[in-house]
Parts: sequence; C-alpha cells; structure tokens
Amino acid sequence: MLKDILHGCGQLFFAESAKEAIERLPNLLPDIILLDIVMPEMDGWAMCEYLKNDVRYAEIPIIFITGHDEQEFEKLSLELGGIDFINKPFNPKICKLRVQNHLKLHYQTKLIAQGREQLQKMVKQVPVLITYWDVDWRNLFSNDYLGTWFGVPHKPEDNIGMTTILPHELCQAIQSQATNNDEVNFIVEAKVNGRTRHYQVFQSPFQQTGNTGRYLVTLIDVSEEKEAKIALYSEKERLRITLNSIGDAVIATDEQGCITFMNPIAERLTGWRFCEANNQKIDSIMPLQDANTKRPLINPLYLALKEQRILTMALNCELVARSGATIAVDDSAAPIRNLDGEVIGAIMVFHDVSEAIATAMAMASKMSHLANHDQLTNLPNRILLQDRLSVACSAAFATNEKVGLLLIDIDHFKYLNDSLGHHFGDELICLMAKRLKALLPESYTLARLGGDEFVILMTGINSHESISGLADKIVENMHEQFKLAEQFYSVSVSVGVSIFPDDAEDTEQLMRHADVAMYRAKQEGRNRYSFFSDDLEAALLQRHQQEKTLRAALKDNNILVYYQPKYDLVSERIVGAEALARLQGEDGEIISPAQFIPLAEESGLILELGEQVLYKACSEAKRLLYNGANIPISVNVAAAQFNSPELEQHVQKALSEYGLPSFMLELEITETALMIDPQLTKKKLDKLKSLGISISIDDFGTGYSSLSYLKTYNVDIMKIDMSFIKDMLSNKHDYEIVKTIISLGQSMGLHLVAEGVETRDQRRALIKLGCPTAQGYLYSPPVTAEQFLSLIKSEQ
Repeated sequence: MLKDILHGCGQLFFAESAKEAIERLPNLLPDIILLDIVMPEMDGWAMCEYLKNDVRYAEIPIIFITGHDEQEFEKLSLELGGIDFINKPFNPKICKLRVQNHLKLHYQTKLIAQGREQLQKMVKQVPVLITYWDVDWRNLFSNDYLGTWFGVPHKPEDNIGMTTILPHELCQAIQSQATNNDEVNFIVEAKVNGRTRHYQVFQSPFQQTGNTGRYLVTLIDVSEEKEAKIALYSEKERLRITLNSIGDAVIATDEQGCITFMNPIAERLTGWRFCEANNQKIDSIMPLQDANTKRPLINPLYLALKEQRILTMALNCELVARSGATIAVDDSAAPIRNLDGEVIGAIMVFHDVSEAIATAMAMASKMSHLANHDQLTNLPNRILLQDRLSVACSAAFATNEKVGLLLIDIDHFKYLNDSLGHHFGDELICLMAKRLKALLPESYTLARLGGDEFVILMTGINSHESISGLADKIVENMHEQFKLAEQFYSVSVSVGVSIFPDDAEDTEQLMRHADVAMYRAKQEGRNRYSFFSDDLEAALLQRHQQEKTLRAALKDNNILVYYQPKYDLVSERIVGAEALARLQGEDGEIISPAQFIPLAEESGLILELGEQVLYKACSEAKRLLYNGANIPISVNVAAAQFNSPELEQHVQKALSEYGLPSFMLELEITETALMIDPQLTKKKLDKLKSLGISISIDDFGTGYSSLSYLKTYNVDIMKIDMSFIKDMLSNKHDYEIVKTIISLGQSMGLHLVAEGVETRDQRRALIKLGCPTAQGYLYSPPVTAEQFLSLIKSEQ
C-alpha cells in the first residue's frame, strides 16, 4: 500500500525487521524513514533510539506509522524524536502529503546548511576580522576560528566576553565609542604579541529592539599603512629640515622664473624674506654682476629653463644683496621635470665662495648626485646605470663570469596612473622601488630608467639559475597589494632578461635585448619574465608589422567583426551573441586577437578599435531586428575604453545613428576594469544604465574582485570565465568555483552566461547548477555576420 501511495515521492526501500534495516542503512542513507512500532526483534521506539544515538542517522526525519491510536503511543513517539505520527488505517492522500511536506522540509534544511557552509567559507577568507556582539559585549559570531588575529580561537557557541578575545585597549575603545543609532569608524592602537599594531574599527548597531542592542564590529589591520604614513611624514620633515639647515642657499622657481621657495640661507644672502620674494622674478631678488666690470649678468636659471639642462654660473660672479652689499657666489641651476619629462620649473643652489671651499665641494657632490640619480626614487638613473654596466661587463669578461640585466615594466601602469592621478602614480613607483630594493643584495644595482621601468644589474653571476630565481622572486613579490589613497591595488610586472656575454657583445645590445625580452613577457600574458632568445627580434619585427596592419585597418574602417552566438542551455536556441574583433593580415590570414588586442592596448589604439567594433555591432543588431530577430549583441569594453569620458556619448550616438532599441545592446566589462576606482565606476555604470542598455561583468573570477564593491554596481549579467568551465568536470576546485559564482550571481539577481562550453557533459552540469545561458564551440565558434544571420534564419 505504501509503495502505491508514495509513488512519485522518491525511491523507496523496505525492510521487514530492524535488523535488516540496520544492515541496509549505511549504503542507503535515506532522506526520511517511515517506522512501524510493533516489529519483531526490536520495536519501533527502540529502533528510533538506536537511530538518534548514531551520528550518521541522527538528522534523518522519522515518521511513525502504526495501528495504535492511543495518545500515549503518539506522545512517546514524538518524545523519542519522531517528527510525525500517522495512524492506520490512513488516508492515502493525507499520508502522501505528510511525507512530501517532510521531504520538502528536510531538503530546505539541507539547503540552509549548505548556504551557511558557503557563507562560512567566504567569511573565513576575507582579510577582515568580522565579529558580532550582544548588549553585554559577549561574542555571538567571529570569523577568527583559529585565533589568527589575537591568539584566542573560538566559536560563536563559546559565548565569551570581549576582553577574553580582544586586547584591553581595543575593548575599551570599541565600547566607549559604540552607539545605538549611528555607525562609527575609528583607528585604535593596541599591543599584540608584544608589538604595537593599529586597527581600523568599524562599529554599527544591528538588530536593535527597544534598549537592547547588538553590535557588528569589523577590524582591519592598518599597521603597515600607519607605519608608511609615519615614514612618509618623517621623510618630508627630514627634507624640510635639511633644506632649511644646509649651508647652501636654495631658490626654486616656476617655469617663468618666478620664485616659489627660498631657504633661510638664501634669505640671508639676498636680504629678502621669502614672504616678500614669493612670485617675484628671480633676477629682481638675486641680481648678478661681473666682479670686475660690474656689468649685469643673466641669471643662469633662465638659461637652464630655456635649454632644459643644468648650468653653472659664470666665473668671477657677484650677488648684489638688497642692502647693496656684494657677495662672491658660486651657483648652478637645474631644470625640474615632472614624470613626463616636462620642465615645470628650476632650482638655483648657490653659496658664499668666501666662506669655505668645502662648501663648494659639497655642492659639486650634490649636483653630481642629482645628475646621476632619479629625482623621484633617488635610485641610479640611466647615466649612472650605463657607467656601472660598462664596468661590470669589462670585469665579467676578465674573470669569465656573467652579467645579468633584468628590465622590469609595470603592467597596465598607464591605466592606473590616469585613473588615480599622477600623484598616486608617483607614490606607487616609490613603493615599488622600495619593495624591489628589499629583494636585492648590496652588490646589485637597482636603477630607474624613467616612467614605470626599472633595471636590475646583477654582477658576479656563474649560472642562469640565480638569475631566474631572482626574476621569480620579483614576479611573486609583486602579488602583494599596494595601498594607495585608503585603497588596496594589485599590480603585476613583466620582466625581460638578457645575459652578458651569452646574449650580447656590448652594453647597448644587452639593454636592447632585455627590452625585446620584456615585450615577449607582455605578449605571453604579462605577470611573468622572459629570457632573450634569437627569435625574439623576429617576433618584435612581426609586432611592428601587425601594428602597421592594425593602424591601416582602423584608418580604412576594415576591422572585421565576428559573432559568437549565446544559447539557452535548456531549449538550445540562440538568445544573444558576442561581437568579437578580427584583423586580417596582408596575406589574407586572420591575425589572432591574442596578438593584436594587447598590441592595441599598448599602442593606444584600443579606444579607436573599441569604437569601430561598437558601431559595427549596432549596425548588425539593427539588421537582425529587420529580419525579425530580437537578439541583443554584446560588445567588449576594454579598461582604457571604460575609463574614457566619451564612452557614454559613443554608445548614445551609435544607438541613435542606427535607430537601435537600447535593449539590443549589451556592454561586457572586465571585473579588473571595474575595480580601479569604485566610486567613479559606479557613476559611469549608472550613466550607461540610464541609456537602457545591459551591463555584463566579463571573465568573472579571474581578477581581484571586491564583493563589497560588486554588490553596489548596477550590472545585469555575470559571465563565468572559460578557464573555470574547461576543467570543471575533472577539477573539483574549478567545479566549486563555478558553483560558487552561479550561487553568487543568483543571490544578486544577475543573469549568468558560461563561456567556453564545449561538451554535452558541461552543458548538463551547468543546467544542474542553475546556469541558464552559454556560448562555446559545443554550439558554434565565432562566425561572420552573414553566417550568424543564416544561423538565425535556420532557427526561425
């Protein structure tokens, strides 16, 4: 009877005795157990107690089914852990409904447990201490399960007080600033394991009821930031004190020769106070004359500005002070350049020659240092590097040793510099120089060539292993994030390696080959190093030819656009397409996007390329609409294109020019581009969304996402990168990543698209996980516009 009644509820197994049931249970592990009371060998109550005492079966719901209808029987059954009691004879429909309801409850309980487990995993991985407290400051939750932060491992059920978990100073600061209605944000200092640490504390009330409050408190360790600020302040103060206390007079001007700074010595020698001389021309504050003829002399600072080079004062020169007294001086003037090498002013350093020859020698040494060192990082510049490189190669030739040259370039530095501003770009350069220097022994030279390029000169090398070991260490250490403007930023580097005398006969060739090797590292995906080889020069020539081809194609509007269809996984019908740029070489062959897209980014052509693809995709979408296909076309937006202030205007113009409904256009933006400036990103996305188009996050999971930012962005679609789809059925970690991304997207109400689907097994797995849409070679490779239209018509 039960078999007929419960048909369709699930797979049923029967046992005619408790002994048989106990033997079969380990292999079955059922979702629910229906249990009679009167049975041979062991009655139902004893069987129930046995099951509840075994951790393997304790959570399995038990429904008693019996002919006994006494209330005492039902009471005892429920007390022993049963969830329901069905009397015989029973109503078949009611019996089935009860079993179905309990199965639903059991399934929902399992889903809740899985959700909690996933949340626990996510919370454990964030580098933030997350805690939750009751009104008496007893802990209700903490993600510090292992006691990593303060050495006190605990679980929420421990219900221990704040002073047990956190340092005393930290407890006092949090409790004293806690509020019932407002959020507070403050920094506190506390000693942890004998070291003074600084923490950013965020406290907010949570689930208040009457006068009873609960508090959500998160902590971020900002000790390194604090120490960096202290070091930066000390450096600035050291520089100020140095300029004010040195024995030389210093005057700085803008590019017009108007004074912007004077130190006390300059005030004393000229007789002018800085507050009076500020913004005045230098020749009115520091008039010069020939000591013999008394004829006025041109201030060398003007020549330094005009000729953009360092100049020294003419011999036998006198300064006419404000009082009319004359002072024999010796000086030099040097232009001041910004990061782009543009002259933005000049600096004049002079002193009273009569006071001491030693002062003149010191000044000469200072000027020599300025000429041979980078002004931003104080590292050796190209001039000093070339000198040391020549000496190193000569010594290596004599001792039969090798010289290693590593050229380091920051990946995508231009985008970060343009987004954050040059001030933060300079700060990043300085932090990078500091980190690189910490990796090198004293015998090596770290130099800055300018921009975002560094060079490491390795001497006394006997094997390639030591060079590759250092290159490995450099690439790996760059993974640690840099903190700029209260935000963490991740950067990577590309490193080119050239070895003397293996790869080059002289220093010039050694530098050039390191540069070629560095470009190879960028072509291979960045975030890596590459040794020079003979075929690299040929590859560089090929790169120049491809750039020429790309420029010609853009000029003549000859960029090809292919379309890869997106399919509904269940119905297997086309529901969209991704527009993909293609470049045709002079020989008629299609050049791989993996070659010309990075080339377009490096050469600054990516904006023009993205604009051309956008217009062609809108034109094709209009043609599809004319043929009765309301299929949206998605267009990729590069990071530089997304940061362009003209993106919104281009999108609006393209929609208007082709009369295309906005729902037919979708922009695909990589998560890396979205993370550069979260506030600016949100404003830009809101503007784009106001046009009525859809926004997709491309290649999700491959960048450095911040979930706290992601939840605030106004996006519609999340694309799962093909790198995870490829091995999801053979690699447990990839499968769990895909599962987590789908779960995250569903929880945020985003439409999900899987990239790179190639097999039916992948399709079935994605359907089971809840992913509705996919694109990949299982259905179609990227095809021409005509081929894509044929696919649409064949479906129709």
